[in-house]
Amino acid sequence: MSRIGLKPITIPAGVDVNINANTVTVKGPNGTLSMDAHPNMAISVEGSEIIVSRPNDAKENRSLHGLTRTLVANMVTGVTEGFKKTLEVNGVGYRVQLQGTNLVMNLGYSHQVIMEAPEGIKIECPSANSIVISGADKQKVGQFAAQVREKRPPEPYKGKGIKYSDEHIRRKEGKAGKK
Repeated sequence: MSRIGLKPITIPAGVDVNINANTVTVKGPNGTLSMDAHPNMAISVEGSEIIVSRPNDAKENRSLHGLTRTLVANMVTGVTEGFKKTLEVNGVGYRVQLQGTNLVMNLGYSHQVIMEAPEGIKIECPSANSIVISGADKQKVGQFAAQVREKRPPEPYKGKGIKYSDEHIRRKEGKAGKK
């Protein structure tokens, strides 16, 4: 039994939810998000709550129930509060800066790495060693943060590279620790 799927999603003030067939559209102060739900899932608005229900207890429907509820809840959270990922850049000479909407990174390569922000994503560089990626769509924010991290993942010996602020890098001893 899906415990997550059974919880209703409360709609905060200032958020408008439209359901057309199985397309859910959520409008709020941070923008508009839309999603096509699986045809087996029934989504309805009752008062100031969104209810996700399933037709029967088949394994596929039980799996989709919690997933659909979580995706809709993330849309509501995204248009009200938004999502944010913070990355840290560690290493001698490694630094980042913002030029317009482009993220320009010096990561120890012979060239600068330049990444353009996708639509709906906002990038901030509070310092030369940190990047804050924010937006309404949780999937886009996480995907772009992963793409930025991929340009120079942290290495286990000195910890140089780009890592999430809450990520812990397991350190290894070098050759000297082998004795």
